[in-house]
Amino acid sequence: MIGDRTMEEVPTTVLCSERCHLGEGPTYDAATDTAWWFDIVECRLFKARLDTGRITIHSLDVMGSALGRIDAHRQLLVADDGLYVRDAADGRMTLYCPLEADNAATRSNDARVHPSGTFWIGTMGRQAERELGAIYALHRGELSCLYESITIPNAICFSPDGTIGYFADTGKNMLFRVDLDAATGLPRGAPVALVTRRGGGGIDGAVVDADGLIWNARWGGGCIDVYSPQGEHLRTLRVPARQSSCPAFVGPDFSRLLVTSAWQGMAEEAKRADPDHGRTFVLDVAARGRPEPDVKLATG
Repeated sequence: MIGDRTMEEVPTTVLCSERCHLGEGPTYDAATDTAWWFDIVECRLFKARLDTGRITIHSLDVMGSALGRIDAHRQLLVADDGLYVRDAADGRMTLYCPLEADNAATRSNDARVHPSGTFWIGTMGRQAERELGAIYALHRGELSCLYESITIPNAICFSPDGTIGYFADTGKNMLFRVDLDAATGLPRGAPVALVTRRGGGGIDGAVVDADGLIWNARWGGGCIDVYSPQGEHLRTLRVPARQSSCPAFVGPDFSRLLVTSAWQGMAEEAKRADPDHGRTFVLDVAARGRPEPDVKLATG
């Protein structure tokens, strides 16, 4: 169990003032200096050119939650009914494989690419029903279930060398650590509890920097918590929106942190008390971030 630390203030800007009902799934393509993220509930995909500040909002026919880069021209988009190959230029999407398409009660949620190219993907109940979710791995084109009976899968991320995986069940407010095969991104043992949070918000999305530190958004806490690989709580950085949801390293040197947020479930009074609710931010954290790996699909 952990307690709160003094909250640090770092230089912060609003990247996108458009409010997300449920902002999630940010990622960054360094080759084009472009950030991507989702408004899951409203079926929207955001694109931001960081060099120009230009924001483009794409409407989706599915409830997308995350994406990974396949190559310079294609992305693999995670949605409520399957995984889609998306053309980055024109937005055309082709179903790659179904994902719980026969279960109307669930949708996709948090996801991240392992250094090997294996894509870990979480699902959950549309109403956050208890233990209705799971975590899958897409390894060389084959989708397999890693963990079942998860309420809200979050914080999927990996150590720089690929030997450690992390994930959270926000329903339990616990962050887990598991040993992985670095070559495949698949588990080599059972997960163990690393962090348990009591009060002050929920463990949400996370990303690992080049030093192996875990940068975790705290839903309801309006902040980013930084943990060591051993689970030691090192820092807490303020985010201007209370329901901060997920971070991603951005910029040519990956020294800044993009953070999404949400207004899901907030009453009007709570929104008024949280004027930046649902907006997307960039925090100048002077971190040693790292680029996201590309997704590797089936060979041949």
